[in-house]
Amino acid sequence: MKASRVVLALSLFALSVLFSLWFHDSKLRVAAMIFFTLPPLLLLVGVLRGNAKAVFWAGVLGLFWFSHGVMEAYTLPAERAYALTEVVLAIMIIMAGNWPGVSARFGKKKTAGDT
Repeated sequence: MKASRVVLALSLFALSVLFSLWFHDSKLRVAAMIFFTLPPLLLLVGVLRGNAKAVFWAGVLGLFWFSHGVMEAYTLPAERAYALTEVVLAIMIIMAGNWPGVSARFGKKKTAGDT
């Protein structure tokens, strides 16, 4: 498995653990677990199986998680540590999901003499 996929898988797992800890004492715990914890776990399964669509959707949801974390950090100072951790993990998810494509596009170009 490529390093970017390993980072993506670990980041998705860490995000699901973060959400489990964050919403553990919530009155709407079941809804929060379904809405926040389940998607990263489902994407994790797809990433581990090598599904390109799972990688794509992890990047798309990473944008949502980034926005959510910024909003929570700004509006709820008591939950700022959780929110900023979510922001960092979302950035890692976005970067790990896009790294192969970015490196293929902007990486070292092969010339006719390269093997």
